[in-house]
Amino acid sequence: MQDTLKQYDAVIETCKNLFVKKMGDYGSAWRILRLPSLTDQIFIKAQRIRSLQQNEVRKVDEGEESEFIGIINYCIMALIQLEKGIAEHPDLSTKEAAELYDKQIAITKTLMEDKNHDYGEAWRDMRVSSLTDLILQKVLRVKQIENNKGKTVVSEGIDANYQDMINYAVFALIHLNEE
Repeated sequence: MQDTLKQYDAVIETCKNLFVKKMGDYGSAWRILRLPSLTDQIFIKAQRIRSLQQNEVRKVDEGEESEFIGIINYCIMALIQLEKGIAEHPDLSTKEAAELYDKQIAITKTLMEDKNHDYGEAWRDMRVSSLTDLILQKVLRVKQIENNKGKTVVSEGIDANYQDMINYAVFALIHLNEE
């Protein structure tokens, strides 16, 4: 488990560094995005990863890694939007956004540690393609919950699905870094 925690932190550091750099370029323009828009961005990223995994020919020179990083960062944005609500205009400094990022990652990492304990690090024996499929499934679940106006009868909510997508994407990046 110690290796997992170090690897997890290294992946998140890479993702957060990109997030902060993009905040420098664009500010918090993402704060105006509604949850379905963020969910659709995650869907696009996951669908592209699946296409890359299935097709031999690539026409854009970006691999799976950048798409998994995008999934993680869009999920963090969505979790922040869930907490703070949607803004009418960019309203966060880079420092504030980074603090919110850290808060959401801390919650998500704790969830990963708890599940990892219970499942015995089963993800280590999974294929990256399976993790991709699980992310796509979670995206489709979130879309359905959004279509149901955020209501579920017996299932976990949108936040738990975003957190699972983050953790699956981190696991995929760990696998890709080990290859």
